Amino acid sequence: MRRKGAKGCSGAKAGSSTSSTPFICFALLTFLLLLASCSSPRAADPGTVTFLIETMPANLDPRIGTDAQSQRLHSLVFSGLLERDAEMNLRGDLAERWESPDPLTYVFHLRRGVRFHNGRALTSADVKFTFDSILSGAIKTPKRGAFRMLAAVETPDAATVVFRLREPFASFLWNLARPSVGIVPADATADFAQHPIGTGPFRFLRARQDEEVVLERNSNYFRRPPSIERVRFRIVPDATVRALELRKGTADLVLNSLSPDMVPVLARQPDLEVTQQPGTTYWYVAYNLDAPALGRREVRQALAYATDRRALVTYLLRGQARLADGLLPPNHWAYEPNVPRYEYDPARAERLLDAAGFPRPAGAGGHAIRLKLTLKTSTEEITRLLGAVLQEQWRRVGVELELRPLELATLYADITRGNFQLYTLRWVGGNNDPDIFEFVFHSRKIPPDGANRGHYRNPRLDVLVDQARVEADRERRRQLYSEVQRIVAEDLPYLNLWLSDNVLVHRRRITQVQLAPTGDYDFLDGIVLQDLPRIQKSGL
Repeated sequence: MRRKGAKGCSGAKAGSSTSSTPFICFALLTFLLLLASCSSPRAADPGTVTFLIETMPANLDPRIGTDAQSQRLHSLVFSGLLERDAEMNLRGDLAERWESPDPLTYVFHLRRGVRFHNGRALTSADVKFTFDSILSGAIKTPKRGAFRMLAAVETPDAATVVFRLREPFASFLWNLARPSVGIVPADATADFAQHPIGTGPFRFLRARQDEEVVLERNSNYFRRPPSIERVRFRIVPDATVRALELRKGTADLVLNSLSPDMVPVLARQPDLEVTQQPGTTYWYVAYNLDAPALGRREVRQALAYATDRRALVTYLLRGQARLADGLLPPNHWAYEPNVPRYEYDPARAERLLDAAGFPRPAGAGGHAIRLKLTLKTSTEEITRLLGAVLQEQWRRVGVELELRPLELATLYADITRGNFQLYTLRWVGGNNDPDIFEFVFHSRKIPPDGANRGHYRNPRLDVLVDQARVEADRERRRQLYSEVQRIVAEDLPYLNLWLSDNVLVHRRRITQVQLAPTGDYDFLDGIVLQDLPRIQKSGL
């Protein structure tokens, strides 16, 4: 979806939650005043695309870096054995084809003629070196745990790689897909992250800590080389500054890092355009099922019915998201559409709270409090506003919600220890593989062994995800995960909120934008720059 304009702060419809509207409008007014004071110089180099990002990549070695910015740049510089499409199906990248003669063996046949950025030909020795260096401990990496079931990597010839597992693992192939691990040359040295060399569509040119990373076109890419000459990733931590840079013309792209209110304002600019597509980042509220009230399924369901998620998406997010039915996005091959849904229904929420043993005190009237709960959030503005809206919505059904914004490190420490009643976070990328159901809901994955922070326990779900984990037949695996999704939707260990859209604000000279649902930067490989006549910017 492409948007050429949008309204600013709008009035709220009757019955919707509007407690955050004054704050949003004040921020928007400040933003408009800042924009109006900006000049409009052109970007200096027309052959360079300037992409503003929030943070510096932590490590450009694709065997090590796990933060979002590192992995997104890995996907441009390096190739994997496999890659994924929009439905999260796997297809060949460096591998032309592969087969699995038994559940413990995977054989890959490499493309011919692929070369690293330094001109050296790719062989199976490079693939073996990449994984051996992870498994042996030659490099210290958090990715080692993803290959704990890998027994050996063999190279019968220069174009064939054989992986032998200790135990069946249906998601093994997913761990080989770009950007999970990129293939590095067998002569990579200890300082490889400072001078990374891959086989991807872009080659590393230079980096300056907390300032920029610059990539240039790989003219010898084994597929069609990019049409743009280079990409300059500038690190700009402040969202308002990123918006101002776009407005001035000193930047070309910002993806998923502007507040929802900034996007429609920038969309009014004649030489800017907004490309918006459904994404996979999943927002949720987690329940602690060891808390006496929240251990009752009726209470969890009541809070879901008491949440006007459509109002949240419309007014808090300015329509830049879709309601979530569960962890998996609708475009996923394993997504199950036939699950219980919880549309806004405060009357039903009240009946469920009554049935759960939390009636309003007799004679206290319609404003009496049935139940008091505490929600822990990060200090991020969007989560604090979310908490404020939930506080108002839940009060209508007699639930008093205390908000506790915490620094992210403190929040993670508390939720890992189970020191919470409710918290809100999001999954970025982790929900692209259905194996996430084991990681977040299996009874053996309570921290520190996994992310089942709410201590959810369901023996039937445990059996299903154990079966799906080793099931090689994808249709059978999909059926198992369909039942898992129905169970989770009924039990509600998470309150589903929304799936964020991918929102790219860019100059109109950038065309043929095809955003991936995952929000990766791979679209840069296909964009085309057009010489458009200079459009005079009008005042706001």
